[in-house]
Amino acid sequence: MVTATDVEVARIALRELVGTPKTWSEEREEAAMTAHVPTSQAELPARKMKDSYREAVIPLAGSVELQQKYVNFWNAVRFGRIMEDLDSMAVWISYTHNQKANQKKSALSIVTAAVDRIDIGESATLLPDKDIYLRGHVTWAGSTSMEVTMEVEQEQNGVLGKILEARFLMVARDPHNKVKAYINPLSVEGPEEQAIFDSGLAHKAQHILEAKRSLLKTLPTEEERQTIHDIFLSTLDTKWEGWWSGSFKNIKKLETSVWMEDTKLKNMIICFPEERNLYNKIFGGFLMRSAFELGWTNACLYSKSRPYLLAVDDILFTRPVEIGSLLYLSSQVCYTSGPHIQVKVHAAIVDPKTGDQLPSNVFHYTFKLHHDLQAPPVIPKAYAEYMMYLDGKRHFEGGFLRGDK
Repeated sequence: MVTATDVEVARIALRELVGTPKTWSEEREEAAMTAHVPTSQAELPARKMKDSYREAVIPLAGSVELQQKYVNFWNAVRFGRIMEDLDSMAVWISYTHNQKANQKKSALSIVTAAVDRIDIGESATLLPDKDIYLRGHVTWAGSTSMEVTMEVEQEQNGVLGKILEARFLMVARDPHNKVKAYINPLSVEGPEEQAIFDSGLAHKAQHILEAKRSLLKTLPTEEERQTIHDIFLSTLDTKWEGWWSGSFKNIKKLETSVWMEDTKLKNMIICFPEERNLYNKIFGGFLMRSAFELGWTNACLYSKSRPYLLAVDDILFTRPVEIGSLLYLSSQVCYTSGPHIQVKVHAAIVDPKTGDQLPSNVFHYTFKLHHDLQAPPVIPKAYAEYMMYLDGKRHFEGGFLRGDK
């Protein structure tokens, strides 16, 4: 049985294993470690799922100071903080899977490539005065990437129960040559582990399929085209005398709906060394927390009520964010259905001298309103907004097909 480690102790152990400099101005000795990077997966021993299993605890019960870091203004736990801890946990588990015996420093750089999915219970609320447990292990491994599945648990009403489940996709790289690096293969024991492994493989196949079906590459389906055409027709002002002539210049919306162009909320962040990760880049968990808090705020302003997070879906990390960067976060409500609000947050690195932007991350969040509240319908106006609407609809409905409520 693995003993739960304090999450901060786990972070310290990670920094020692990776050889993270004590200050951000120092450089990691990457060239010296390149000789230890495997040249093929065949030379690496297979690892079992239980080999990478780890538990960590956020010891809130015994620390008022720590509680103040995690508590929100509803006397619950800030979900953004949990996302930071999940990101650290996923990296720790990944290094555990690939760690050699008696190895003091790893030759690999292992980073988060994507957050495939985080599902939260319908009425789940983490309490700020009870310890929180994070548990997980590698559930699928390819040649250079692996899936890490984690659960977050807490004792509530005298019972320790699961609050959420998360899947992270991690990739390994040679830190000196900046190319992909091989990881230890994963062996399975018994039908239960085989089913877990097959599920991870199916997640990868689903990502490939969704990439091929991207609205940037293929036309919307016939059903989707009918959907946006129906929305378009509903916006025509039939009271205008010339609406039937085909000019389409007079449009309207229902009193209870909101134009999508009016749902934007933006923020600019200066990336300080305090938020650096193991490789002196900006910590992915910090990016996730910042994007989530902006997305939640947008959903709150849109609905004029408290939104509850149901799921985080398909977070992509396309490029690292350097310390000193200006990070531009732009959120927008892109789809609504009954009490549900789908919010997309786009992150870009801004060059302060030219104003040029390079995309770094995309985040998708599904929120739900309680107390029988209904979200105002969001209505696209321009073609690009219609495509964002369909993309949001796909993420929302995809979650329900996977069993979200």
